[in-house]
Amino acid sequence: MKIEGTVKPPGSAPTGEAREKRPASTTIASDANEKVELSSLSSSLNKAEAAMAAAPEIDRSRVDEIRQAISEGRFKVDANRIADGLIESVRQMLDAQK
Repeated sequence: MKIEGTVKPPGSAPTGEAREKRPASTTIASDANEKVELSSLSSSLNKAEAAMAAAPEIDRSRVDEIRQAISEGRFKVDANRIADGLIESVRQMLDAQK
């Protein structure tokens, strides 16, 4: 059995027919009485963007220094400091939810 190359992908226009063209973006005129509401996802994205903008940039020299210390076995992990940091971050998250 020979399979012909006649199968068209879904949504493709039949041969000889042009597809309807849609504009890239649509502008809708609004009245003064119309109300626009953004979803919770949109507000979450705005918060995430603000947090990323406020976050410090990565210090590549510090990263390289730590990477070198790890490879040489000089990097020591302070479990108490890590635990304290985790507890503090959870407290901040809980306070932010209130």
